[in-house]
Amino acid sequence: MSTAEKLSIALTPELTADIRQAIATGEYASTSEVIRDALRAWKQVRQGRAAAIEGLRGLWREGVDSDDDAPLDADDIKRRGRERLKALEASKA
Repeated sequence: MSTAEKLSIALTPELTADIRQAIATGEYASTSEVIRDALRAWKQVRQGRAAAIEGLRGLWREGVDSDDDAPLDADDIKRRGRERLKALEASKA
């Protein structure tokens, strides 16, 4: 098991109250548990962003390597983007 390092952090009164409330209701046993859980969630978000960025980089490389120099039609690109957005919004409804 790794050793723990003690850190000191400053939180807003609102965050402090939220942490105390979570402990008072039994959702968490300690402030350390709240912070560890929050940091795990933060780490997952960061990893998700990094994966998304790497995916975009891969698509970019694929596009650059494709040697497709066909001219782009801005109106067509906008139309297809709007269609995709509309479909995405419909799937969430």
